[in-house]
Amino acid sequence: MRLFVAIDLDDVAREAIASEQTRLKRRLGRTDRSLRWARPEQMHLTLVFIGSVDEARAAAIIELMSEDIAAKPFTMSFARLGVFPPHRAPSVLWLGVSDGARDAIELQRIVAERLDPAEVPRERRPFHPHLTLARWRASKPSDRRLVLDASRDAEVARAEVASVTLYQSHLSPSGSTYTPLARAALRA
Repeated sequence: MRLFVAIDLDDVAREAIASEQTRLKRRLGRTDRSLRWARPEQMHLTLVFIGSVDEARAAAIIELMSEDIAAKPFTMSFARLGVFPPHRAPSVLWLGVSDGARDAIELQRIVAERLDPAEVPRERRPFHPHLTLARWRASKPSDRRLVLDASRDAEVARAEVASVTLYQSHLSPSGSTYTPLARAALRA
């Protein structure tokens, strides 16, 4: 099973972010053809990517992610575009978190620690809360400048964060589908 833990978005936030994708498609012109855009109904903010695990380990992870988390619910706002990697030709176009970024970073730390008993390896790089808008099939270093020139400081969307969800990812030629396996509510 291929698993990850994420913050879900409500329909209002997804709709606002989909509108931003539409704006970007118009603004980026021909570059848009080399991008594979995230589907609005699948938008989420990944906290911990677990990867492939066997059934026994998956059961332990489901149990760990079924318990409430001792953290206050918070609000996140999304603004500013960015790309990964930070140098060379980009592969991921993302929307950053402005308000609520520190809360999201703390929540990611709590979730990663919670998964330690299931021997989920920790990401070595610092967590940068973002929402993936698109992935390049093929890109050039100049695509970075096009995206950064299209960025706005204005808030794109807001999301209330009151829980996190453990998902199973199913890969197929038509794209990924996600099945929720467990949900952990945030309780102060």
